[in-house]
Amino acid sequence: MKKFNIRKVLDGLKEQASSSASSGQSGTQENNLMQETLQSENFQLCKTVRHGFPYQPSSMAHDPVQKILAIGTQSGALRLFGRPGVECYCQHESGAAVISLQFLINEGALVSALADDSVHLWNLRQKRPAILHSLKFNRERITFVHLPFQSKWLYIGTEKGNIHIVNVESFTLSGYVIMWNKAIELSSKAHPGPVVHISDNPMDEGKLIIGYESGIVVLWDLKSKKADYRYTYDEAIHSVAWHHEGKQFICSHSDGTLTIWNIKGQGKPFQTITPHGKQPKDGKKPEPCKPILKVEYKTTRLGDPFMILSGGLSYDTVGRRPCLTVMHGKSTAVLEMDYPIVDFLTLCETPYPNDFQEPYAVVVLLEKDLVVIDLAQNGYPIFENPYPLTIHESPVTCCEYYADCPVDLIPALYTVGSRQKRQGYSKKEWPISGGNWGLGTQSYPEIIITGHADGTVKFWDASAIMLQVLYKLKTAKVFEKSRNNKEDKQNTEIVDEDPFAIQIMAWCPESRILCVAGVSANVIIYRFSKQEITTEVVQLLEVRLQYEVNDMESPPEGGGGGDRGGGGDRDLPTPGTASPSPQTTGPPTHPSTSSNSSDGVRDNVACLKVRSSPLKQSPGYQVELVVQLVWVSGEPPQQITSLALNSSYGLIVFGNSNGLAVVDYLQKTVLLNLGTVELYGSNDPYQRQPRSPRKTRQPSGGLCDINEGSASEDRCKSPTSVLALNHQQFYNGSGGRGAKMSRKLSLPTELKPDLDHRDNSFSRSRSSSVTSIDKEAREAITSFHFCETFARKGDSTITPCLYVGTSLGTVLAVALNLPPAGEQRLLQPVIVLPSGTLGRLKGSILRMAFLDNTGTFLPPAFELWYEPNAVGADSEERDKARKRRPVSVSPSTSQELQESQYAVVCSEKQAKVIALPSQNCIFKHSITETSFVLRADVVQMNIGNCVACFCANGHIMTLSLPGLRPLLDVNYLPLTDMRIARTFCFTNLGQAMYLTSPTEIQRITYSQETCENLQEMLGELFTPVETPEAPNRGFFKGLFGGGATSLDREELFGETQAGKASRGLAQHIPGPQGLEGMKGAASGVVADLARARIALDERGQKLGELDERTAAMLASADSFGKHAHDMMLKCKDKKWYQF
Repeated sequence: MKKFNIRKVLDGLKEQASSSASSGQSGTQENNLMQETLQSENFQLCKTVRHGFPYQPSSMAHDPVQKILAIGTQSGALRLFGRPGVECYCQHESGAAVISLQFLINEGALVSALADDSVHLWNLRQKRPAILHSLKFNRERITFVHLPFQSKWLYIGTEKGNIHIVNVESFTLSGYVIMWNKAIELSSKAHPGPVVHISDNPMDEGKLIIGYESGIVVLWDLKSKKADYRYTYDEAIHSVAWHHEGKQFICSHSDGTLTIWNIKGQGKPFQTITPHGKQPKDGKKPEPCKPILKVEYKTTRLGDPFMILSGGLSYDTVGRRPCLTVMHGKSTAVLEMDYPIVDFLTLCETPYPNDFQEPYAVVVLLEKDLVVIDLAQNGYPIFENPYPLTIHESPVTCCEYYADCPVDLIPALYTVGSRQKRQGYSKKEWPISGGNWGLGTQSYPEIIITGHADGTVKFWDASAIMLQVLYKLKTAKVFEKSRNNKEDKQNTEIVDEDPFAIQIMAWCPESRILCVAGVSANVIIYRFSKQEITTEVVQLLEVRLQYEVNDMESPPEGGGGGDRGGGGDRDLPTPGTASPSPQTTGPPTHPSTSSNSSDGVRDNVACLKVRSSPLKQSPGYQVELVVQLVWVSGEPPQQITSLALNSSYGLIVFGNSNGLAVVDYLQKTVLLNLGTVELYGSNDPYQRQPRSPRKTRQPSGGLCDINEGSASEDRCKSPTSVLALNHQQFYNGSGGRGAKMSRKLSLPTELKPDLDHRDNSFSRSRSSSVTSIDKEAREAITSFHFCETFARKGDSTITPCLYVGTSLGTVLAVALNLPPAGEQRLLQPVIVLPSGTLGRLKGSILRMAFLDNTGTFLPPAFELWYEPNAVGADSEERDKARKRRPVSVSPSTSQELQESQYAVVCSEKQAKVIALPSQNCIFKHSITETSFVLRADVVQMNIGNCVACFCANGHIMTLSLPGLRPLLDVNYLPLTDMRIARTFCFTNLGQAMYLTSPTEIQRITYSQETCENLQEMLGELFTPVETPEAPNRGFFKGLFGGGATSLDREELFGETQAGKASRGLAQHIPGPQGLEGMKGAASGVVADLARARIALDERGQKLGELDERTAAMLASADSFGKHAHDMMLKCKDKKWYQF
């Protein structure tokens, strides 16, 4: 056994303490200069609101008085919708599917039944609804739930065919049970199956109709506890609906038929209808159709009744879309839906089932959409949906979130977006209009941008915890429609599906310039314009971004040799050369540039073909330039991993696992096209083996070498003809034998088991353990940052720079020499010069930012927006705006090289603050050892700046600046799939978001101030509304009977008559957030009112309990008196010896 040595441990601790003291010395000194304003008490993490369509919906309910809609999902979520902007999300803890929802109409409460056989009562009278009571059934499976209007007794049907009754106030079971065998008696030899329907007769609450799956319907008399009538049909029943007069009911069946029954005619149905069946001429039964899953029967005072049903189509309609059928009088309308129907509800003018229903709309819940149909207008048009339910119209592939945008941005996007709206909607207002908006105290504009798999980009107004679509851009319009030639597709496209999918977006809110990178290795630059234009020819640049790999004996003509690097030889990177000037080929259209060699190797061909016909561009975002990476010697271009733009400099930069390219979108030319290794020059930190001399072949057009540390003017200068030409090619390297490269970048091994194919296709390299030279050769560009800072160590002046981060943790600087603004900027070249390394960190570089010497965030320079298509006086204003190039405000540097800026760099593993221009690391913090950071942002809070990080292990952290002190660390959300990693964004003022499901955005806040104000910002679902008056019975009905008859359910189902329920049948679970939850929720401006209401509720509850106890004592006394009287009578005439 090894001996334990305490001295060694103490020596180690001393060494550690001394080293940390020495490393923190400079940090302490710097910290004395800059007072950090943010403290841990400024941070708190909480969910704010969830937007989008409920993922995998399973049930729906509507409160006709409060006018709110509830949707339950297969994952136990509950979404409540009122007027536009009033939404709420709740979650059942068990996560079981919601099979049924029932509102306590106009009571501010909702009952939910789950697939795990639990029933819950939700209190909707608070901004965040909470469960008041739960009941868990142990012996029986719940199949159907019904709550009559203005009743407190809930009917629960089960798989065994029994019906149990629950008091919704106390959530206790009644002893009254309708057993299946008593309900059917001898009418059927077999078990009738599960209960599929329960409802009371609209005119007689004492009569209950029970539908069993097998086809048996029973009219049950609650008072006499026996069946009045039984109705048998030989097809399975899916649903039952009453006529409002209570004399007829209608059933929908599995063979596509509807049967209408008179309640007193139990032998045969009064009428049988097959809505979609072909009627044979010989009087035989029509051919069977698909099951009618649901039917509703709604009457009108002045016209024919409506019969609305889902399903029932003929079996020969193969491939036909799901339909909702509306039968009104002699007309039958078949309304096709885009997705399968989950459920539908008819909205009526009255909540009373015994009055003329007067239906005015149908709410149809589809698998991926919510549709509301106007029944009052001819043609049944749909209402325009005001909720943000189209997030998933095409799968979301990436997101960006911007808080505190310029105030004129949202109105500008709304103006151009309003022209995109479809026509033909109903002219009426949206019928789901309940609830009230919150008192929003946050007034700053927020915008969310989503990129989608079909190439669309959507802009959303996310201000004040609401979400509304502003504008939709279709980037696929730039490209030719893909041909169906599979062979050609396989040769040019690098993704199997969704070739237009958006991978990365960069946006400058001030200049409104948008840049998107697609999965097919293309970058598109857009400008915002309020005027419509027609672009005759789309401007195009083609770039050969190649990672040269040569063997020691490379053939003179690089092109196809097999892998001859046997034994210890490895394929090693070789510096390429960049294009000195545009290689112009062909006329100003898009010629095919593919140069197929004799063996069919693809070269100089892009993955997608840019359209050659004129492109009509509506007001909004209009394409300025398309940049495409091309195939090189049979190797496909690698997908773009990083992207940035700067509107002040007129530059965009993008990188992948091969290298980077800097593009001047004003002059339409490529300024720099380098492999990653070439950025290092002779200072390559990785000891790569010496490279062999290259034997190159010149492609057409000629090339000119770039020397490290000097920039050739010829290389950067754009020829005068460049603006007239639209098709240019830029070459990196000279076509030597390319290394075989994977199309999809690697993911960390711990994530791979849980990811689906689509998520992988949009993944970015997150591997931080690099050991082999082959992995070094795959050093990818992972981040960029444009800034006005010091290009080299010891510089005395600040200049425009581009900082580059790589997957090996290196930060490199590139100096930018820009011509003066105005005309000179369009004529003179931009000089781009790699100028050395800033530092190295563990893991891929994720984010870079700069602070001044007071710790204030230095935003990148930007240009203000101007109308690009202006004419006349407007164009003069545009030119003036272009001449002013705004730059970031930086402190003036003194002659002594004191630190005047600080670079903040965050990687997958750690964060560093580096003083400039000395390039000394003054603060360092290890963020995680066992996991890795997925998203990091330098964000501005109300009183300071911080670094916000989201780790793969689910932790959300914030670090102070510049000291990198941990301020918040919450284990929030384990990473279950790459969707969350791909869409998670932090933004300023403590806001963040991610896609929690394929259809829903979850917004969260990490700001204490926002958490405190959240209660006031949330909308209210329940508003005090008077219940409409009950229908008038009329003189003759009141005199001779025939009106609705009521039932004293309290007496019938109460413990006195019905007795107690079986103990083991169900378990009552009091809600964790009943009145206590309401106490916690009452805060902010309305706290006093809420507390008063809670006090009244408590008083009412106590009075109710007292009343119940008094009633129980009275009943006990009555019972005792009765027993005593019986005893007295029994013993009255007996002699003493007879006892």
